[in-house]
Amino acid sequence: MVKTKGAATQRREQIRSEGEKGWFRAPRTLPLILVLLSSKRISGKLDPTRVYLELLACHRDSAIIDMVSEGEHSYSAGYSGSRGIRTWQERMKTLEQIGFIRSKSAGNTKYKYVLLVHPSIAVKRLYDAKKIDNTWWDSYRARQIESKETMFESLLPEKTSTKVVPIKVAKLNSASTRSVGK
Repeated sequence: MVKTKGAATQRREQIRSEGEKGWFRAPRTLPLILVLLSSKRISGKLDPTRVYLELLACHRDSAIIDMVSEGEHSYSAGYSGSRGIRTWQERMKTLEQIGFIRSKSAGNTKYKYVLLVHPSIAVKRLYDAKKIDNTWWDSYRARQIESKETMFESLLPEKTSTKVVPIKVAKLNSASTRSVGK
């Protein structure tokens, strides 16, 4: 019996072959990450999930975002009005403090360049700092394994067992010192 492809499968294959633009890849653990980011234990009173999602949508596989304007980014994250940019900046600061982003300023723009830290590394650091409970961690690790997502172990630089040996400089005796000066 020949199995035919469903309409949804055919559409996905067509999109792939056309090289469609305008969407971003996200880790399959993203729903768990957003739950973590929204927790008061991690982010306090400020929920940075909409800002994080907007940042993910802006990067183009390099993990670095050249921010266009803070006003546009704040609006895209759902913050408008006179306090929109300030509210967005507070969430950006939270994301930086908990280790999900790093930033560089330029001129009057506080967040001109933003580096998205790989979520596996950010989550592992929070777990090591005992800010994540074991139930959430076990669910996260199970989803990583199930989806074959890159795990933090493969992202961290390998530790080498190279031993550093100091170089000993021989002292010159007084006779060789005199002959060098002549």
